[in-house]
Amino acid sequence: MLKKSIITIQNLNHYFGKGGLRKQILFDINLAIYPGEVVILMGQSGSGKTTLLTLIGALRSVQEGSLKVLGHELRRASNSQLTQIRRNIGYIFQAHNLLRFLTACQNVQMSLELHKEFDNQEAEARSKAMLEVVGLGHRVNYYPDDLSGGQKQRVAVARALVSHPKLVLADEPTAALDSKSGRGVVELMQRLAKEQGCAILMVTHDNRILDIADRIIHMEDGHLLNH
Repeated sequence: MLKKSIITIQNLNHYFGKGGLRKQILFDINLAIYPGEVVILMGQSGSGKTTLLTLIGALRSVQEGSLKVLGHELRRASNSQLTQIRRNIGYIFQAHNLLRFLTACQNVQMSLELHKEFDNQEAEARSKAMLEVVGLGHRVNYYPDDLSGGQKQRVAVARALVSHPKLVLADEPTAALDSKSGRGVVELMQRLAKEQGCAILMVTHDNRILDIADRIIHMEDGHLLNH
């Protein structure tokens, strides 16, 4: 049986600015990504990678072309539809974006707040279990300021994965990490992708982690070169 794609992009174009200052950033992007797949997106700074990631993540409006995530068309989707789609996506950013006044466990638990089916007790239990999975079971009550860079990024990974999203978008997830921590973070993401059947799209410049990808795609000046 053919797997249904998690991301389907057809003839996607994107522009910044208006009038005489309007500049095309993405050109005729076509791409499909499937469940359980780890796809790495590479390219120079300014090539359009992060713009594409934010469009797929429903964090930016689709202007031209078709972009479907989990079967839902994002172009002209209402705010409530976009919110619904975001609930199925885990985000991992270069800066881990943890809230300093919350413990590791509370930071992870925040991403379950969107999911009304979990009461507080269950959300806390799931968050602790996910921190255990990322090797931070002994740090659940630590605040971000008391964690190393690698530990903070693992909390961010736990937060992205705790709700078992169908899609994980990661923007330079290893940028602030040494090679051992970085490797640990992406191997963990890879394992969870296979176990949970989610798709991972990762933007990276980190050549040390390319072997975990099922596919590597390259972007140059807003064009996707090979996929």
